[in-house]
Amino acid sequence: MKQFTLLSNWGACLLLGLVLDCRVMAAPLVTHSYPLVYAQAPPNNPLKGFMPYTGSYSTFPYSMEWSYLPLRSLMSGPTNFNWTSLDQLLSSDASRGHQTVFRVYLDYPTLPTGIPQYLLDAGLITYSYNDYGNNGISVCPDYENPLLDQALTNFIAAFGARYDGDPRIGFITVGLLGYWGEWHTYPETNLFASPAVQEEVLTAYANAFSKTKLLVRWPSGVNPPAQRIGYHDDSFAYQTIDPPSYMFLALLKAVGETNKWQTQPIGGELYPPEQSCIWDITQTNCVPAGQDFTDCVKLTHASWMLNQGVFSPGFSGAPEALALAGARQLGYELYVTNSQLMDARLSGPLNISLQVQNTGVAPFYYNWPVNVAALNASNQIVQTWTTPWVLSSLLPSPTNTVWNYSQSNHGLAVGKYKLLLSVQNPLTNGASFHFANQTQDADVDGWLTLGQFSVVANLAQPTLNGINSFPTFVLQVSDAAPGAWTVERTTDFTAWTPLLTTNTSTTEWSVTDNVSALTEFYRVVGGP
Repeated sequence: MKQFTLLSNWGACLLLGLVLDCRVMAAPLVTHSYPLVYAQAPPNNPLKGFMPYTGSYSTFPYSMEWSYLPLRSLMSGPTNFNWTSLDQLLSSDASRGHQTVFRVYLDYPTLPTGIPQYLLDAGLITYSYNDYGNNGISVCPDYENPLLDQALTNFIAAFGARYDGDPRIGFITVGLLGYWGEWHTYPETNLFASPAVQEEVLTAYANAFSKTKLLVRWPSGVNPPAQRIGYHDDSFAYQTIDPPSYMFLALLKAVGETNKWQTQPIGGELYPPEQSCIWDITQTNCVPAGQDFTDCVKLTHASWMLNQGVFSPGFSGAPEALALAGARQLGYELYVTNSQLMDARLSGPLNISLQVQNTGVAPFYYNWPVNVAALNASNQIVQTWTTPWVLSSLLPSPTNTVWNYSQSNHGLAVGKYKLLLSVQNPLTNGASFHFANQTQDADVDGWLTLGQFSVVANLAQPTLNGINSFPTFVLQVSDAAPGAWTVERTTDFTAWTPLLTTNTSTTEWSVTDNVSALTEFYRVVGGP
């Protein structure tokens, strides 16, 4: 009696002129392909759409809130800061699940000055004006004053050190300079800050904030393309599309900034007089000729707009439907067109491939974590993994971007699962990120269902012992997992003849062959 042990899946062993080919061939793992159906994403997806001034509204969906703060409420000396008012604002908005967009100002027409008192006490020159109904209430500072300039750079550095990357913040508009912090003093143009002061403020902001996205009213400073700062059009759908040369898009074109939206956000405010009438199709004189809202969105690639009118007093019927459609047009919309999920073995990798399109007008500007999860038959998430997929890389395109992921240690038991996909909002109770798919929230709120896959037992590795008693040969199979197995023989590796087919729950069994040739080859085909 001679014995041998299987050396590998494809090993072969020589025995007294008889070669036994001990192959164990399991069925291949199945790859499942799921075409996914498009469905509109909601208008209050995170960090896009329309937003109101800070507050609670039930009249329109939203994910962000807007506010202004005077610098004097935050700063009382060259290096003395009190962040209470800003923290209260951020926490209040976050309590409603919303991120905040805001601006710090020095000069807001019709409101008391935002200039820190210590600067006024030090003799900072200010200018009175009557524009925009101000009638001398607010004052414009001398922006060239070195004490003021130092105060602004000190503030910005401390501001960034405390708040850069704060999950409560959606975006920050640079502010500080000009009426409302809008970077102009029109019509008193001689009062505005010089390009050198503008550049100093922009550079200070860019140095202080590497995570939170910034926007300024329009291209400013010495070299706008060099700054990692987007733009906000605060006369949207009124002075957006050029000509003439002072329109928002014309100003971007003049400095080669029409593609800034690919890396930095575009936002703004729907021109306030239009907010109450733009969605009423009977009011044909609401929007100037050539400033159609949809055209403005497409050309600027805007992601969000302050639009108090849709929240107060709000709309119903056809105007509300048009306003909702307008909000949806803004920013990103991510659609998973297809998923490919491969069955996995207990100790093998879980392989995933997705095809994704951005059907919106802008990217998602933050790289929030993109997670996948396994949902078991009891509708419980049993494993979650964070992928390396980068949201901000998905620019608007009619073609798919392929996302591949392999999880080597999936930790799943044998069984059937659904695979889910989500984007994690860093704000704990923040608005859920929704993909533009019909199966969004189908099984678990906040998760997109991608399809099903199975985890199967590991590839069986039975051992094979041979007892040669010519003219018979007894094959003894051991350590075989329960399942369907076939023992086959051949003399030429071309024609294989089955000797025994079994579907057994036992791990050991045997088969006897009447040997008809000196050299024969045997294999075991099958698996669990």
